[in-house]
Amino acid sequence: MTRLSVNINKIATLRNARGGFIPDVVKAAIDCQRFGAQGITVHPRPDERHIRRQDVLDLKPVIVTEFNIEGYPTEDFLKLVTLVKADQVTLVPDAPGQITSDHGWDTLTHRSFLTEVVARLKETGIRTSLFVDPDQSLVEGAALTGTDRIELYTEPYATQYPVDRAEAVRPFVLAAKVATACGLGINAGHDLSLENLKYLVQMIPEIKEVSIGHALIADALYLGLENAIQKYLDCLR
Repeated sequence: MTRLSVNINKIATLRNARGGFIPDVVKAAIDCQRFGAQGITVHPRPDERHIRRQDVLDLKPVIVTEFNIEGYPTEDFLKLVTLVKADQVTLVPDAPGQITSDHGWDTLTHRSFLTEVVARLKETGIRTSLFVDPDQSLVEGAALTGTDRIELYTEPYATQYPVDRAEAVRPFVLAAKVATACGLGINAGHDLSLENLKYLVQMIPEIKEVSIGHALIADALYLGLENAIQKYLDCLR
């Protein structure tokens, strides 16, 4: 079964909009795990507009599943994920002020840089994943860096899914085959929802983990957090 990691950035966004500690990010992580999530994902950005550095430190003691930390590998970021001994670090090519991730790494152009970062993380026992577009050459380039996994950037799939789901998933199926042939584990994330998740994992059963935040937290407003998590898990079963 593909594992569900809940991205709790939006919980922190809501808290930060008002100030104070409501909603409680740590309690949200505890509850997500209690309701069946098999991991917690956070993406601490330099401006701390949602998840803050202190949140990462506060969350570590309560994670009993898997702690996946996403981010651009600045020196500060690498020190933080090493300090808390994240289970997995997902490297993304985000600019500092970027609203959300909107593309994967050019693993060929940045091969030397990524190889160095991946090696540094693996020395501390942290599993690494590179955020990539569903492009055969870029997947092969990811394998050359020594990363353990890739995370397929699924926004193009989500956008095209309502129009032609078979065509939407086709490049991702091909990319997954290349990744498997290269010995890479496969994660997926971005704009996955109750509408499009089940078909993706049916067509790519090799996906080990999906990271879902925005849609799941939005669904929780109507369904409740426990109900929403159960519905996403149902898509993965």
